[in-house]
Amino acid sequence: MPKTRIDEAEGLTVADVTHAKFTALPATATIGDVRDWFAASTSRRQAFVADEGRYVGSLTPQDVADADDPARPAVEVAQDGPTVSPQAPATKGRDLALLTESRRVPVVDADGVLLGVVAVTGDMQCFCGTDSG
Repeated sequence: MPKTRIDEAEGLTVADVTHAKFTALPATATIGDVRDWFAASTSRRQAFVADEGRYVGSLTPQDVADADDPARPAVEVAQDGPTVSPQAPATKGRDLALLTESRRVPVVDADGVLLGVVAVTGDMQCFCGTDSG
């Protein structure tokens, strides 16, 4: 099955377009750890930090590029939003993702658990991770 197109988001929920295959860095991660994580793949546009599964914050490559101390805890520079609920309309997740340079927004439930990410492809046509192939 092909990826879900962003212009087909009407009538879907964020849960329908969530990319559930993601990596969250632990709350103990340092700026150096986050830099290394970004360096491992060019497709990594946003890092998520979680504490025992609970969302703590997000970082982009730019957030860690200028930090002087690689031993500094990443949570000190992580942004705490925006986030989106899995029950929200997919159009809201799409719109929030498109407002960010990374084209991503973390999906967080009412208990603060990080469930995945709404991610839009580089050509801004589809949701990443929605194909079943």
